[in-house]
Amino acid sequence: MRYVAPRWLPGGQLQTIWPALYARRVHGSALPYRRERWTTPDADFVDVDYLDDGVPPDMQRPLLVVFHGLEGSSRSHYGEAFADVARERGWACALPHFRGCSGEINWAPRAYHSGDHEEIGWMLERLRGAHRGSVIAVGISLGGNALLRWAAEAGAQACRSVDAVAAVCSPLDLAAGGRAIGSGFNRQVYTRMFMRTLVPKALQKLVQHPGLFDREALLKARDLYAFDNVFTAPLHGFRNTEDYWRRASAKPLLRCIRIPALVLNARNDPFVPATSLPATGEVGSSVRLWQPLHGGHVGFAQGRMPGHVRAMPDLVAGWLLQHAVASPGFDIGLDGAQLAHG
Repeated sequence: MRYVAPRWLPGGQLQTIWPALYARRVHGSALPYRRERWTTPDADFVDVDYLDDGVPPDMQRPLLVVFHGLEGSSRSHYGEAFADVARERGWACALPHFRGCSGEINWAPRAYHSGDHEEIGWMLERLRGAHRGSVIAVGISLGGNALLRWAAEAGAQACRSVDAVAAVCSPLDLAAGGRAIGSGFNRQVYTRMFMRTLVPKALQKLVQHPGLFDREALLKARDLYAFDNVFTAPLHGFRNTEDYWRRASAKPLLRCIRIPALVLNARNDPFVPATSLPATGEVGSSVRLWQPLHGGHVGFAQGRMPGHVRAMPDLVAGWLLQHAVASPGFDIGLDGAQLAHG
C-alpha cells in the first residue's frame, strides 16, 4: 500500500494543515446528519450523529463507525470524508462524540481521554445491538488509540461488537506524541489550538463541580503535559501525566488484538514521531501496519489544488469491509494500490 502526496503540497506540516482547512471533504452535496442523545451508564450523555440518507434504519447493510480525535467532531474534515465514503457506498454511518465534543458540555465530573476504552466498548456494543449488518469502526488520532486499546482489552470477545477496526494517525505511544506536540513549531501552532478549547471546557466543568481540580494550576498550563497533569489524569483515574500516557497507550498491547485491525501512520506526521511507530514484530497476526512516507497528520490530500481528502478514507473503508466479510470477491487491490500525484 502506498500514498504519494501531490507535488504542490510538500512536507508533513503542510500536509497536515492544508487538508484540514482547505481541501474538499465530500464529492457531492453537504452531508445531512441526524443526532441521537444516549444516556450513559453513569447518567451522563453522549451525542451520536448518523448519516441521514433516507434509508430505513432496519435495512441490513454495513455500518461504518467513526471515532473522532482530540477536540474533533462529526464535522471534522476526516469525519465528513468518511461519512461521504459511506454515503457513496450505500452504507450506514455513525459518528459518536466523546463527552463534551458535540457542542454541549457533558454533566458528569469527567470528560474523555486517549485510553477511554470502556466508553468505546459501550458505544460499539450499543451500535451492534441496534444494527443488522456488519459493523466496522475507524478511530482518528486519539480515537484510534482508544479504539485499539479497546480491541486489545476485549481480545477474542471484540468480534461480538465489531468485525474489523482501523486507527488513522494515532499516537500509539502517548509519551512520544506528547513530547512531539509540546515542542517547537508544534507547540506554537497545534498546542495553542487545542488549549483554546480544552481550557474553557475544563473551566466549565469546574463551574459544574466546584473543587474538581486546581483552577490556578489549570490557568498556568501552557501545554498538553501540564493540562493532562491538572485535568485529564486525575479526573480519569491516573496518578499524573506520565501514568496516564503510559497506561493509556495502545502500542504495548497491539499483540493482544484478535480481530482484523489496520494501523495507518504517515512517517512524516508532526504529532507522531516515526521512531515511535510499531514495527511488524511488535504487533499480533491480526494487525496490518501501513506506514507511508507522506500524509501528515490525518491529511493525505490528493488531486489538483485545493485537493480532496477522500482517497485515504476510501482505502481504509475498503480494507475494513474486505476483512470484515472475508469475501474473496471483494478486492480493492490494496497491496498494489498507489495514489498518484495530483
